[in-house]
Amino acid sequence: MLSVQGLGLHHSGNYLFQNVNFTIKKDDKVGLVGKNGAGKSTLLKMLSGEITFYEGNVVPEGNITIGFLKQDLDFVKGRTVWNETMQAFEQINAWKNELEDVNHQLATRTDYESDSYTNLINRMTELNDLLMNHDAYNLEGDMEKVLFGLGFKADDFQKITDEFSGGWRMRIELAKLLLQKNDIMLLDEPTNHLDMESIIWLENFLKDYPGAIVLVSHDKQFMTAVCNRTFDINNKKVDDYKANYSKYLVMREERREKLIQAKKNQDAEIKQMEDNINKFRASATKASFAQSLIKKLDKIERIEVDNEDVSKFNIRFVQSVVPGKVIFEAENLGKSYGQKKVFDDVDFFVQRGDRIALLGQNGQGKTTLAKILAGDIKDYSGTWNLGHNVNIGYFAQNQEEVLTPNKTVLEEAEDAATEETRPRVRDLLGSFLFQGEAVSKKTKVLSGGERNRLALCKLLLRPFNTLIMDEPTNHLDIQSKEIIKLALQKFEGTLIVISHDREFLQGLCDKIFEFRDGKMKEFLGNIDEYLEYRQKETIREISAEKAKLHGEEEKAEVKAKVEEKPAANNNPSSAIVSKEQKNIQNKIKKVEEKISELETLIEEMEASFTKENPSDETLEKYNKAKEELDVTLQEWEYLGTQLD
Repeated sequence: MLSVQGLGLHHSGNYLFQNVNFTIKKDDKVGLVGKNGAGKSTLLKMLSGEITFYEGNVVPEGNITIGFLKQDLDFVKGRTVWNETMQAFEQINAWKNELEDVNHQLATRTDYESDSYTNLINRMTELNDLLMNHDAYNLEGDMEKVLFGLGFKADDFQKITDEFSGGWRMRIELAKLLLQKNDIMLLDEPTNHLDMESIIWLENFLKDYPGAIVLVSHDKQFMTAVCNRTFDINNKKVDDYKANYSKYLVMREERREKLIQAKKNQDAEIKQMEDNINKFRASATKASFAQSLIKKLDKIERIEVDNEDVSKFNIRFVQSVVPGKVIFEAENLGKSYGQKKVFDDVDFFVQRGDRIALLGQNGQGKTTLAKILAGDIKDYSGTWNLGHNVNIGYFAQNQEEVLTPNKTVLEEAEDAATEETRPRVRDLLGSFLFQGEAVSKKTKVLSGGERNRLALCKLLLRPFNTLIMDEPTNHLDIQSKEIIKLALQKFEGTLIVISHDREFLQGLCDKIFEFRDGKMKEFLGNIDEYLEYRQKETIREISAEKAKLHGEEEKAEVKAKVEEKPAANNNPSSAIVSKEQKNIQNKIKKVEEKISELETLIEEMEASFTKENPSDETLEKYNKAKEELDVTLQEWEYLGTQLD
C-alpha cells in the first residue's frame, strides 16, 4: 500500500533519519517506538504528506486514502456534535446533495424525451449505486457506535461543540477519522484525551480495523493489543520487528545482546588500531602506515547501544515522618463551579499505606478532588480532615503552572532540595535524562515530557509520606514511565494517583475511587478486577443509551406525523393517535414475547448450573442473555409510557 525508499531528513547538517526503507501492507498495524525526540511524530507527518522536504520517496500504491489525526482543531462554530461528526463523510455528503438536486430536477422538468433528461436518470442511478456501495444509508448506526464508544452520551449529540473542552473536541476529531475508513490511518497518541473505558473501546475498534494503521503511543498495553508490527526508531534508522510490542521487547533484547558483543569486538579492534597509530606515528618508516590506519579508523561506523535497563537508576521517594493511621477523612464533600456541579455527597476514608487510583471520565472531578486534598482548592462544600503528621507531595497535571519560567532545570531542582538531598541533585537529574548542557535549559523552553520529568525529580528531593499524582505519565516515554513506576512501587507511604494507563496502574494500586455522574464509588480490588467489573457495566450502559436515543427518535417521528397530518374529518388527530397506539401495542406484544423467551432461557441455564459447573462459553451466553433482558425490559417500560 505504501513504500518508503531511502528516506532521510536532516536539519542543520544533523540527520534525524538516514536511508530508511520499509513497506506498509494492507493488514499491517504498526507501532512506532523510540525515545522522545527520536522522530516518531515527524515520521507520521512525512507519511501523511504534511512534511515534504526530505530525501528519498514515500510512494503510495494507487489511489489509497491516508487519514491523519491532527492536534490542531478547525471546527465550524455552532455545529452540533452530530453535525460535526457527519463531516467525516465529505464525499458521501456531496453525493447525497447531488442526488437531491438530480431528483428535484427529475420531478420538476417535463422534457422527458431529451438527452439531458436521460443523462439525469443515468446520473441518479450512478449516485444511488455509489451510495449503496459505500453503505451510506447505515452511517447513523456507525456514528452512534463510535460516539458512544468514545464516551459521549445520547444527550450530547445535539449539543454545540463549542460547549466541550479541548479534550472532548479531540474525541470528536478522532471519531471523524475512525468513521472515514481510510486505507491507512496515522494516529499520534490517540489515547491522550481518553479515559480508560474509551481507551479499551478504541483498542478493540482498531484491532478489527480493515485498513493499515501506523500508531504512536506510550501505552504499552494498548500497543501490544493493537499492533502486529513494531518500528523501533533509534540512531537515525528504523528497525523493523514483525511482532507486537511484547514480543518486540523480547526480540529487541536478543538483538541488543548480539549488539553488545559486536560492540565489544569493535571496541577491541579500535583500541588495537589506536595503539598501532600511537606506536607508528613517530616512526619515519611507519608514518604512512599510521596515516592509513587513521583514515580507516575515521571510516568505521561506531556501534551504539542504548541503555534500556531502568533498574540501574534505583531512585526512591524520600520517606518523611510516619503519619497517624488516618490520612484523609471526608464527609459530604462537594464542589461546583457556578451552576455546574462537579460532584457532591462524597464520603471516603484514606488510611496510612493505602494505594488508591482515581478513575472515571474526564471532567468528572478526579483532578478537582486531588486539588482539594493538596490544598489548591479552598472553596468546597462538606468537610474533610487531614491526619496527624501528613506531609503531602503533589504532582499537578499542568506543570507549566508550577515551574518558574526563567529558572534553569538545575536551579529549579536545587530550590526543591533539602540539605540532605542537595548532593544528589545532579545524579537525580541524570536519572531523568537531564545530562550535560540540558541542566542549563530554562524551564520555559522545556517540552511537556521534560516538564513532567523535572517535576517528578523535584518530588524525589523532599521527604513526603503521602503522594498525590495527577497523570504523572503524561508525555513520558516508556522508559521514563518504568523509572517512575519502580520508584512508586518502592514508596512506603500513601499513594493517590490519577492515570488512564492500565499497565502503569498494575501492581501499583489495590483500591479504586470511581467518579461517575457526579458521585464517587469505592471499589476494593486491583485495576484488572475493576476493569472486568466495568466491562459488564459498560455493555449495559451503552445498550440503555441506544434504547433511549431510538426511543426519543421514535417519539419525535410520531409527534411529527400527528402535527403534519392534514385535517380530513371531524377529529383527525384522534384517528392518527389511535393508529400509532395500535403500532405501539403490536411492538409491546413482540417485546413481551421476547422477554418471555429470554426469561425461559435464563431459568433453564440457571437450573443446569445446579447440576454441573458451567463452561466459560455457557457463562458468556448466560451473561449476554441477562444483559439483553435488561435492555428489552427498558424498551418495554418505554413503550408502556407511550400508551399512557
